[in-house]
Amino acid sequence: MKHPGFWKMLTVATCMALLGCLQAQELQGHVSIILLGATGDLAKKYLWQGLFQLYLDEAGKGHSFTFHGAALTDPKQGQQLMAKALETLSCSQDIAPRQCAELKDQFLQLSQYRQLKTTTDYSALSKDIEAQVQHKGLREAGRIFYFSVPPFAYADIARNINSSCRPGPGAWLRVVLEKPFGRDHNSAQQLATELGSIFQEEEMYRVDHYLGKQAVAQILPFRDQNRQALDRLWNRHHVERVEIVMKETVDAEGRTSFYEEYGVIRDVLQNHLTEILTLVAMELPHNISNAETVLQHKLRVFQALRDLQRGSAVVGQYQAYSEQVRRELQKPESFQSLTPTFAGVLVYIDNLRWEGVPFILMSGKALDERAGYVRILFKNQAHCAQSEARWVAGRSQCLPRQVVFHVGHGALGSPAVLVSRNLFSPSLPAQGWQELEGQPGLRLFGCPLSDYYAYSPVREQDAYAILISHIFHRRKDSFITTENLLASWVFWTPLLDSLAFEAPRIYPGGAENGHLLDFEFSGGQLSFSQQQPEQLVPGPGSAPMPSDFQVLRAQYRESPLISAWPEELISKLASDIEASAVRAVRRSGEFHLALSGGSSPVALFQQLAHWHYSFPWAHTHLWLVDERCVPLSDPESNFQGLQAHLLQRIRVPHYNVHPMPVQLRRRLCAEEDQGAQLYAAEISALVTNSSFDLVLLGMGTDGHTASLFPQSPTGLDGEQLVVMTQSPSRPHHRMSLSLPLINRARRVAVLVMGKMKREITLLVSRVGHEPQKWPISGVLPSSGQLVWYMDYEAFLG
Repeated sequence: MKHPGFWKMLTVATCMALLGCLQAQELQGHVSIILLGATGDLAKKYLWQGLFQLYLDEAGKGHSFTFHGAALTDPKQGQQLMAKALETLSCSQDIAPRQCAELKDQFLQLSQYRQLKTTTDYSALSKDIEAQVQHKGLREAGRIFYFSVPPFAYADIARNINSSCRPGPGAWLRVVLEKPFGRDHNSAQQLATELGSIFQEEEMYRVDHYLGKQAVAQILPFRDQNRQALDRLWNRHHVERVEIVMKETVDAEGRTSFYEEYGVIRDVLQNHLTEILTLVAMELPHNISNAETVLQHKLRVFQALRDLQRGSAVVGQYQAYSEQVRRELQKPESFQSLTPTFAGVLVYIDNLRWEGVPFILMSGKALDERAGYVRILFKNQAHCAQSEARWVAGRSQCLPRQVVFHVGHGALGSPAVLVSRNLFSPSLPAQGWQELEGQPGLRLFGCPLSDYYAYSPVREQDAYAILISHIFHRRKDSFITTENLLASWVFWTPLLDSLAFEAPRIYPGGAENGHLLDFEFSGGQLSFSQQQPEQLVPGPGSAPMPSDFQVLRAQYRESPLISAWPEELISKLASDIEASAVRAVRRSGEFHLALSGGSSPVALFQQLAHWHYSFPWAHTHLWLVDERCVPLSDPESNFQGLQAHLLQRIRVPHYNVHPMPVQLRRRLCAEEDQGAQLYAAEISALVTNSSFDLVLLGMGTDGHTASLFPQSPTGLDGEQLVVMTQSPSRPHHRMSLSLPLINRARRVAVLVMGKMKREITLLVSRVGHEPQKWPISGVLPSSGQLVWYMDYEAFLG
């Protein structure tokens, strides 16, 4: 009692000791990591080294580990293959060789091979883990299952884990999934649904290894740390374009079975390059370490992406690819693959920040160099009065202004962040990045290295090692969520479908490619800059190339026929429509054009919007041939298609646009609202003699045209100008111009495209005037001209 301070100190010390024991107990958890596909190529190249790096980083920090290599191979052979893979493990340069050898030996002792084929095997693994944890007096912290196996095996493995190898209460489970995550939206949705019924979203880590690349991982932190400088620059007013590029010199030899199923767009653009696009384009959240907020901001980018069309992409295939496929997959000598090994895609984001800024995504195999980069090129809005010789090196406002996240390889050979010195002096984390030493003579993106503030990582790390560490530390921001994945497939699937039967441009590979793969863009359309040389056209037995045919002029149903490859056909039709417009405006001061909906006219709308600058839009009235009974904002609406692909891109007076009144008084096609009569009255009031200058029609596989279907009770004859009709497919209710009104037109163009129309074109060519059976056969302008526009597949099959 004489020394109360002594007892107080003793009490505090005792409490601290007890707290320390509790904290140690809390930290002393055991983690089991099971690598499925442990003897495969990815495991040998990257995953074992990544797991070893995790052990180097985390050993001694409170967790204990065991590493289980698993595969279908029998135990003896599997153990040998795994041991061979583990021989190549290495330490970073800052670890002494003797210490590295000791650590490697410890890791090998903690690593064992297991054959995992049956539910019993998974159950045995779980019991062994529990016994080991209990024997050592540890608490099980959790289990990581890394799926380095083909996606078709995911479901069976997932069910086995869930039924027989989940950790007990209080321990976590993390499953790591490697791409591909499906090959289109439907397959991705199916896989996601299957896995989602077994695992919780927080338990799944979908790996996109590009998100582990140091330069890519720096995009958001860089934007965050340089907000003040970038806030005024990171937008459509200052950015000229964004390039996201991954080039490879290797080809697909030895991997053609995978490549035949996926191709370059599914392999690289849909995942790696799209993820980078979202990091560049997303609105920057206040807290970039909040994974949920980052995800929501990325999803908003997907919602703003403009739909991709066939003209949004150019595709190529290196010359030796088809022969490699024939050899590796035992295909016949006549086989010619249509799988692209090169792609350039033009992407637009329709929001206030990025409207009109082209994002160029490009990747390919057998190219001239191995390189990856993200380049944000800013507009040069300066004019320098002094001559170039007097410009201050690296600082003149007339020099290019750009920010580059250099992913790796290329002339620089390493990850880097480059900022033009005439932009701003950037801030990067001092503990992880350092200024890059100058390399005299090295030029990057048109400038010497000295023109940039250049930074590189203090220590280069492999992407997989970084991602494995993030999995261990439960950092979800570096992984693809289900919502993110499906949003990406929604965006890419329509383009992939449109390219499915497209013959890619053949290129020789390597330096011999020259300028053959250069492409240019204008008005939302991409095209190769050079014509395909004759010597690179595939040999006998291959698909015909567009250059093998000229525009064919003939007769079809006693009316003029124009036939060509799709691009040439659309170009010809657009030119003919413009010529009709010019003649009509000269004649009467206005041009009345009635347009069909559906998918076929989309390419025509884009052609008119982007290439016909002399079109007299100010004097053009646009009408619809038919419309579905849905709101005008509905994706099914023909007017919505016209709005998205034409009206947004031309200057036509709004009072010259005449959508069909299918929605009146908040009702759709209600008979008492008399929408058809209203449209007929509008036509009568504005169109002289109710005679359109040009009507564009299509032809369905059943012979229907407009929304006049076989056995239609109305619209095929009589005095009605506009009628309500019924479609055999949803949405059933439609509004349509009648056949008599269509036949009053000065000119009618019928556009027919695609192999699926070959059968109906053959049938209609043989029938007489039978509109009840085939409404298209009733199209014959009374005092005008009918012209058929058919691509080769529809006309020749």
